[in-house]
Amino acid sequence: MSNVEKTMIIELMSHDFEALLKGVAPGQLRLVQDSAIAPPEILAMLSRLAADIGVEFLPSAWMIVEDDEIVGLCSVIKVPQDGKIHIGYGVAPTRQSRGCTTRAIGQLLEWARDDPRVALISAETGFENVASQRVLERNGFVRIGERIDAEDGPLICWEAATV
Repeated sequence: MSNVEKTMIIELMSHDFEALLKGVAPGQLRLVQDSAIAPPEILAMLSRLAADIGVEFLPSAWMIVEDDEIVGLCSVIKVPQDGKIHIGYGVAPTRQSRGCTTRAIGQLLEWARDDPRVALISAETGFENVASQRVLERNGFVRIGERIDAEDGPLICWEAATV
């Protein structure tokens, strides 16, 4: 099986977040055993965010799954406006640098191109997070600027058109 076939994004529902918060993999999937996909407080925040955004826009979060193992998460992190969705994503530390994030963001773009509600996807990366910058570049995102975030510091702003 090729790498392209074994990575997929699966919509995260509220019951999936509940399972993840209990340390249990939803459905027939497995959790990464040697590192967490996200700390509990981040999972709880993402669950609340997905519920809030889900009132207006679904899907709002996905599991990044490789070989039936949940290796990371991807979420819409702001209520979409005018066809623009803003995403955030993360992968368990022991699953980084294996290409699964690049493949997952590629699949997210494919989904967005098939969804008439989405015209543009934006994301941000830290200046030091070269791996995440490469994920976006490999998927056709273009660097559109920079900003300073009160929590995260200097960020690079990225966009990819879906139409």
